[in-house]
Amino acid sequence: MPKDFDKWNNLKKIFEKESRELFAHPREVWWCSLGVNLGAEIDGKNDSFERPVLIIKVYSRETMFVLPITSKEKNDKFHCKIFVKIKNIKTGEYDEKAVWVKLTQARVISNKRLLRKVDFIDIEEFDKIMAVFKNSV
Repeated sequence: MPKDFDKWNNLKKIFEKESRELFAHPREVWWCSLGVNLGAEIDGKNDSFERPVLIIKVYSRETMFVLPITSKEKNDKFHCKIFVKIKNIKTGEYDEKAVWVKLTQARVISNKRLLRKVDFIDIEEFDKIMAVFKNSV
């Protein structure tokens, strides 16, 4: 399936014009508009080209370091399994779901890409991710 770079470029123009008051913190999971990327770089999905990310470090109100997340099971040294709470639309309750942090796709992003907060990873889980990440680079 061909990538829709034109649609993504138009959406980026809209995001750039918007004034964003969102502020993220380390250990938070956010839906983020990562866009259409080249080659093996991870793409976003749906109309907003979105994907969940884990906030690793916040540099300023506008920029942060993130690791993308996938729901596809990946049991290798390039991924780290964690659990996040996802709100069930039908019941309104939160269900725990296994996801995999993509250690090879780390990037700095603008807060203009943030769409909505999903969860907050506990400190033990975050420390595990950071240890695995540091050993993978």
